[in-house]
Amino acid sequence: MSRSPARSVFRRWMPRLLAVGVLLGAYPAFVLVSVYAYWFGCGLPGGRNGPADAYRHSLASAIVAYTSSPRCVDWVTRVMERDGEGNPSRAMDAHNNRIGARIGASADSWKSMQQAVRTAVEQGSVDATSPDRITWLAPDAWQERIY
Repeated sequence: MSRSPARSVFRRWMPRLLAVGVLLGAYPAFVLVSVYAYWFGCGLPGGRNGPADAYRHSLASAIVAYTSSPRCVDWVTRVMERDGEGNPSRAMDAHNNRIGARIGASADSWKSMQQAVRTAVEQGSVDATSPDRITWLAPDAWQERIY
């Protein structure tokens, strides 16, 4: 009994497809683990819509821009945050993603990138509109959760 040509092609390509799948999953996992490792220790309030949320978004964007490209952050912001359209939370996240991307793209080291994000968050405020200032919503909109 001989193998079908389709099965032969599948067996030949399966290891390559599996390797590509692992690599495509490894990068997002790296970003998420890196972000949450710092985020859990940041001690900021407002896990959703507050300073901690702003920190998480700006740090994730900085990491992506530092390790790949700010264009990746732009794409993710357009897709996941609808480019800031729809509600104040999305607008806040998109705003902070852009700032994080700029920080990551200009950082000269991993440590300086992290410090610049933390400094930017410490200098942020409620409803900041400057494209250079981290923002978050008013405290009555904060939720203490991890996403």
